[in-house]
Amino acid sequence: MDAFVENYCEFPVVMRQPMWKIWHKLLIRFDKDISANFMNYGYQSINGENPISLLNDDEKNRYCIQLYDHVVEKTELYYKDVLEVGSGRGGGAHYLSRYYNPKSYTALDISKSIIKFCNLYYNEPGLSFVQGSATNLPFKNDSFDVVVNVESARCYSDIQQFFNETYRVLRNNGTFCFADMIEPGKLETIKHQLRMAGFVIEHKNDITENVVAALNHDHERREELIDKKVPGFFRKAFKQFAGTKGTERYESFKNGKFLYYSFTLKKILD
Repeated sequence: MDAFVENYCEFPVVMRQPMWKIWHKLLIRFDKDISANFMNYGYQSINGENPISLLNDDEKNRYCIQLYDHVVEKTELYYKDVLEVGSGRGGGAHYLSRYYNPKSYTALDISKSIIKFCNLYYNEPGLSFVQGSATNLPFKNDSFDVVVNVESARCYSDIQQFFNETYRVLRNNGTFCFADMIEPGKLETIKHQLRMAGFVIEHKNDITENVVAALNHDHERREELIDKKVPGFFRKAFKQFAGTKGTERYESFKNGKFLYYSFTLKKILD
């Protein structure tokens, strides 16, 4: 189980989506409410910036929320049509739709079970959850002003096709807000693939230190939640997935095996 969590993105292409669906079903089995409604590693400022203001109910998810906030901070969402690809358990979609007031927020995920889960627990005006593939987005050309993708693309069967599809569904002057863990030797490849899809890279940030800082601050909450929700046999794997201190995933950020980058990209037609 630990090997699966550590290496699922390196599995053969045909295995990635089925494995991801299985993992989502396990999450729902162990957490039937929305105690764990975020699945990202988080973000913490390391330069003394003022923290964002959150409602009391959102404070427990501060570090995961701060990653979403960082990813969209250079982008106007107010009264825009927004698509999130790879929305997982819906926490980011719920946060951005409440705090940024887009015209519409469509959250897409490959897993039927997770879409059913999100539609059961979230009821925010303009927010909808739909099942679909990141490499074959079920939307017409020029449908959205903004596309958000946080910590999901690395597991897709064809990341170039995902970038192409994102470009297709964006309107002219639309923005793609993208963040993920990247192996150091593959950064230039990712940048090339984004340009091949047609995107202009407006901002690129190495936020690895910010992610490690978030994991340090959020360690206790993550461990307590897993110990409370997950049966003993599965706990080590879930802590690996959550990147708690001492796991291979956590160490991979500290020792440079993985970097974490955020991008702001534009679709600009001649």
